[in-house]
Amino acid sequence: MSYSLNQKQAELLQECLSMTHELGLHADADRRFLDLEETLLDKAATTEVLETLWKEVLAARRAALYWQQISDVERSMTEKLADNHFQLQQNYLRLMQEQ
Repeated sequence: MSYSLNQKQAELLQECLSMTHELGLHADADRRFLDLEETLLDKAATTEVLETLWKEVLAARRAALYWQQISDVERSMTEKLADNHFQLQQNYLRLMQEQ
C-alpha cells in the first residue's frame, strides 16, 4: 500500500504549509487543504494521517505566532524600561549637579 502524493498534491500541500506562516491566511490554508483532501478520497488512511498532521501544524503555527507576539511585547517593554532608566539616571545627574 502506497501513501505517496503525486506532484500536484505535494505542491498543494506545500502551498498550504506556506500559508500557515501568517495567521490571517489560516482560513485560506484550511480551504486549500480541503481541496487536497478531496483529491485523496480513495486513500482513507492517507487522508486521516494528513488531516491529523494538518491540525497539529496549525496548532503549532498558532502557538509559535502567539509566543512571537509575546516576545515582541516583552522586547518593547524592555526597551521602554531601559529608556526610562537612562532618563532617570540623566535626571539624577542633573539634580546632583544643581545642588
